[in-house]
Parts: sequence; structure tokens; C-alpha cells
Amino acid sequence: MNIAFSPCPNDTFVFHAWVHNLINGAPAPSVTYADIDKTNHWAVAAKGPEILKVSYAALPWALKEYTLLPCGGALGRGCGPLVLTNDAPFASLEGKRVAVPSEMSTAYLLFRLWAAQNAPRGVGEIIILPFHEIMPAVRDGKVDAGLVIHEARFTYPSYGLKLIADLGDWWEKETNLPIPLGAIIARRNIDTFSLVHWIRASVEYAWANPDASKDYILHHAQEMSEEVVRAHIQLYVNEFTANLGEEGYEAVITLLDRAAQEELVPRINLRELRL
Repeated sequence: MNIAFSPCPNDTFVFHAWVHNLINGAPAPSVTYADIDKTNHWAVAAKGPEILKVSYAALPWALKEYTLLPCGGALGRGCGPLVLTNDAPFASLEGKRVAVPSEMSTAYLLFRLWAAQNAPRGVGEIIILPFHEIMPAVRDGKVDAGLVIHEARFTYPSYGLKLIADLGDWWEKETNLPIPLGAIIARRNIDTFSLVHWIRASVEYAWANPDASKDYILHHAQEMSEEVVRAHIQLYVNEFTANLGEEGYEAVITLLDRAAQEELVPRINLRELRL
């Protein structure tokens, strides 16, 4: 069984037990570590492995071949993408050059929903950059602003950058719902009952044995400090990781419905999201 997820601490924390054959009855999967932009495109092209971590924004294009699993992903509060600049905050992003990590990311989808309200005449040029290049590009004046994710929430002050907007905070005030970020999907011909059990067991093992995965996480953590790694995990691994639940499904449905209304994603049968 093949799975692809990112080397980010939340993913390695969640999947450590399963990957290391610590879950009774679960076959150890073959893992590909890949940036979310790659897994999104694999899912949309239906050319990826059986199990993938993708952006919720990519779901409408992936659902023909894949189904959404109710565990293993990332939803939460206080964990949304940030819009940053190296100058005093702009009155508006209209006409500005903005770097974003992926055209198919949930971060960029949220940015477009936010910009429809806050820059109605449109931003200027959108520049696609790997997420680790965005803050240096903003700092060095190569772009006017940058959309950042993950551990950038904790590290952007060290680049001398200033916050324009917290899109997670904006989303929560708009909807009173958690922000859907990353989803775990599986090909429709897989036994999802067993798969969900194994992933939930891996999450529970991680919570019960928080130090067991430390070496594995740090090995893949791209030189993050241990303090940033801990903060990253605490922010993105929560009750929704074990079970989307009614509130989690409502958040996903609300995001994709709003995006479809703005013609940013294809309209889908939202009932298909539930197993």
C-alpha cells in the first residue's frame, strides 16, 4: 500500500506509528514524502498512490477517483495562512504582486475568497513560489506581499515581516467554523473501513507516546528547531485529526460551497464527501 504525505511535523507525527509497523494488523505502507503542491496534482490527474495528503481546495477535482477520509488531516482554529509584507500594511492589495505557494492550495483558495471582499478590483500579479522561498522574496522586495503557511506563522518576525491579514482569523469570524487545510484521501477501490481504523490508531499512538516519533519527525523537519516543531504539531494535530465530526464536515462543505459560488472550484455533490 502506497501513501504520499508531506515531511511536515504534523504529518510525520500522525503517520509515524503506521509507517513504523506499530499498529496491530496494519501493513506498513510505502511512503513518498512530497510537497502538497505535488500531491494535489497527482490527485487531480488520478496518477498518485492509493492514499494521499492533499489540500481541501483540490477535492472537487479529485473526488471521481478518490474519497475523503474522516481522519488524518488538518483542520483547526488559529492556524490559517498569513498575508505578509515587509513594509507598513497596505490599505489594499489591489495592483500588488503577491507570492503564493500553490494555485491549488487551500491557502490560495482562502486568499481568493478574502481578496474578493478586500481587493474587489483584483490584486496584481500572482507569483507561484515554493513556500520556503516566499518570505525571503517578500523581505528582499521581489514581491509586494506573500501568502505563507505552516511554520511561517512562528518564524515570519525573524524576516522582519509584518502581518497584513490572518486568513484563518478572517474565516473563523466569517463562518464560526474551523479552517479546513489538509485532507487525507484514498482511492475508491480500497477498504476504507480498515484504513480509517489504522490511521486513527496511528493518531492515538502518537498522542499516547509523544516522544516515540521525535527522531523521525526531526529527520524530516527541514532544519526546524524543536520548539517550532512542537508548536507546529500542537497547532495542526487536534480532535479533527482523529475524527472530522459534524463540525469538521460542515467546515469543509462551507468552504467548497462558497468557492463554487465564486466559481473558483467546480460545483460537486457535497454529500459525496461523507463515507
